[in-house]
Amino acid sequence: MTSTANYQQFLSDSDTDTNTDDGRPESFPELSSSILKPYLESTNQSLLTASPSDLSKIRSFLTSSSSGALSCLICLERIKPSDPTWHCSSLCYSIFHLICIQSWARQASDLSASLAALRLPISAEKAAESSTWNCPKCRSQYSKSEIPKKYLCFCGKLEDPYSEDPWILPHSCGEVCNRPLQHNCGHFCLLLCHPGPCPSCPKLVKSSCFCGKVQDIRRCGFKTYSCNKICSKALDCKTHDCSEICHGGPCPPCKARAVYKCRCGRVKEERECCERDFRCENPCGKALDCGKHVCEKGCHAGECGECPLQGKRTCPCGTRVYEGMPCDVAVPLCGATCDKMLSCRIHRCPERCHRGPCIETCRIVITKICRCGSLKKEVPCYQDLACERKCQRLRDCGRHACKRRCCDVNCPPCSEICGKRLRCKNHKCPSPCHRGACAPCPLMVTISCACAETQFEVPCGTEKDQKPPKCRKSCNISPLCRHRTSCKPHKCHYGACPPCRLICEEEYPCGHKCKLRCHGPRPPANPEFTLKPKKKKSNHQAEVTPGSPCPPCPELVWRSCLGQHVGAERMMVCSDRKQFSCDNLCGNPLPCGNHYCTKTCHALQCQSSSSVEKRSIESCEECHLPCKKEKVPSCPHPCPLPCHPGECPPCKVLIKRSCHCGTMVHVFECLYYNTLSKKEQITVRSCGGPCHRKLPNCTHLCPQICHPGQCPLPEKCCKKVTVRCGCQTLKKEWLCQDVQAAYRNTGCEPKDISKNQFGLGLLPCNSDCKNTKQVVDSVLQSRKPKVLEEKEPATEKHVGKRRKRRERVQEVNQPSRLQRIVTTIKQLLLFLVVSVAVIAAFYYGYKGLLKLSDWMNEVEEQRQRKRYTRV
Repeated sequence: MTSTANYQQFLSDSDTDTNTDDGRPESFPELSSSILKPYLESTNQSLLTASPSDLSKIRSFLTSSSSGALSCLICLERIKPSDPTWHCSSLCYSIFHLICIQSWARQASDLSASLAALRLPISAEKAAESSTWNCPKCRSQYSKSEIPKKYLCFCGKLEDPYSEDPWILPHSCGEVCNRPLQHNCGHFCLLLCHPGPCPSCPKLVKSSCFCGKVQDIRRCGFKTYSCNKICSKALDCKTHDCSEICHGGPCPPCKARAVYKCRCGRVKEERECCERDFRCENPCGKALDCGKHVCEKGCHAGECGECPLQGKRTCPCGTRVYEGMPCDVAVPLCGATCDKMLSCRIHRCPERCHRGPCIETCRIVITKICRCGSLKKEVPCYQDLACERKCQRLRDCGRHACKRRCCDVNCPPCSEICGKRLRCKNHKCPSPCHRGACAPCPLMVTISCACAETQFEVPCGTEKDQKPPKCRKSCNISPLCRHRTSCKPHKCHYGACPPCRLICEEEYPCGHKCKLRCHGPRPPANPEFTLKPKKKKSNHQAEVTPGSPCPPCPELVWRSCLGQHVGAERMMVCSDRKQFSCDNLCGNPLPCGNHYCTKTCHALQCQSSSSVEKRSIESCEECHLPCKKEKVPSCPHPCPLPCHPGECPPCKVLIKRSCHCGTMVHVFECLYYNTLSKKEQITVRSCGGPCHRKLPNCTHLCPQICHPGQCPLPEKCCKKVTVRCGCQTLKKEWLCQDVQAAYRNTGCEPKDISKNQFGLGLLPCNSDCKNTKQVVDSVLQSRKPKVLEEKEPATEKHVGKRRKRRERVQEVNQPSRLQRIVTTIKQLLLFLVVSVAVIAAFYYGYKGLLKLSDWMNEVEEQRQRKRYTRV
């Protein structure tokens, strides 16, 4: 990373664009280092010295991916990082679009199934199950069940492995591959998820050489090795030892020459040890056990065996069996029909029992039908029957007719060359004529940079649409301008070298320097490495013709207006010294220091802008506005002085504030009161006397000194309260807190009790109280009117007059049952009337539309009649 960063510093601005078309950064070195790092660490190698045989496929993919040259062989379109893909895992490890390979596999499997169903005696279902398809490039065979259905990463662990991370290899899960390595060594791949075959196992194991004499610790992928010594293993002859250098596999045949006998022992020849067991051309000729015949076998070892003519013997046709006949007597013929199966496998031999073979050609005349079924004729059995009719069916290719004479249904495959133009537009299909799409062009085209140091392979046909590789080596063409010594080097490129990016920097008389690009000439472009120019909008000034002098100083400077206003500057040429007045207000601070001049822009007496005091002028207007400054400490009273510089005088306005209990009002100066803290203001506002606020649970006043907030401990009131019985005969003095506790014990809240009822009914009545209460009640009953007798009992809770009046009005306003029935009937009648009106409107509206349609039809018929009459 450090060397790459240092190298980037010497590149020109035109070569620092490292983004590809799909938005991913050109991160080939970073991807290579991150993917190959575990493998290189385990093998103690670097990225430049790694074995090309192990990592060639991975490097090729990374080079193609970084340059955007990864293309699908089927559709010849570029494979984007977000496209679902499938890769061959047999030989070539090529990458295809998932949709393309699915279509390819289905077409190929269906075609093979249809051909198998036509040529073989199997059903269409069985042919479809056993159909196969091939990889478009390496032609590796796959079954129909292996047609890809999911988009998997290279190692097959992750489904849909699309990632927006630019530092993860496209179509990769970004995790360790962990696939079993070759030769079933028991180890797993240490690289990150990658394309191509897994490299050889980098684990260190203890292994022996091929001959087993030397043991050493080696990488598991290369654990089989030769010690470069003599093998010395015993050969198959068990006599000699192997004299080859330590090698893998079985030892070669023994080449030691010597004289050996044949199997029968009659002939001696000089042969190699591996060919010592041989047979001569002489017959055996040994006498058999019968003593009348000799062995007719060739050269052999061991005994000759018994005479084949001893034991049971039959006539030549096998009909009669003879026992006990001597081996030197010929078996007589039985005279019966031979009846052996002839070579046609249909008829039997019609001759009598005979010695020797039967006739080779069956001459029995039979009726035969030709292969195409158009001719029927009687011919000898040995003779084939074929008509002269040529088959006009199309062969499997669907382009050429069969043309075979007397052809059956199974026409042979087309033997002509396809010759169709492939998708690459460069070659023709060399395969036999076939049906369906041709196989992709398997050739690869090498695209190199201008210096031929960086190159990559692309499928044939995509080389015209591929960008040239971005070479990381410097361009070897020296610049021709005068900045050749200080010009930054740039990378290898196509077309002409980029113009010198350095500034001319020739000084003008005005003191500025020329800021245009270098005017020097450029080296001509190599026509073999020239790309079409891209149309881009130029955002810079037109460059000067190389070799021309610098133009007049085009430097633009900002000039301020007469009033030296910020933001009102104008861009002017350096030589133009004219002064101008902007349309803005003057904005210069007035002598008051609070407001600004509202006149239009005018010249200042002092042009120095270092301080505000120096910019004050006599021509600006005078300020007559009232003072609007914020006071510290803040108060709501305005300043009594007109607009003035400096701070406002202290506020002497008197303000009134009441004490906490509301008994008295305090008067303070505004400045004095606002300078106090909140705690001091609370202390000052207290009147110092007892609090005159009423406690919330009783009728007594707060016993505390004047204080803010709620009164403390209202339930601990220590005032004395006169407590009476229900008839008010007995009375007693209690503390207020005891009275409140007594009310809470009875379930009542003390704050709900009125002042005149507070403490009433808490004492129990005795016998004297009952007699007195009865006399009082009788007197009261005689005095009460009849209306009062209907009131609620006295034990109920006290209710106010307004509530009683509201309840009485609600009782009067409650509707009766008859009124409810009348209201319901009215609502039903209103609903019926509305429903009838809606239905009538729909009905008559529909009738009106029909009449309008009939009228329009009549008008149209009348128009047509008039046209016909005119014609």
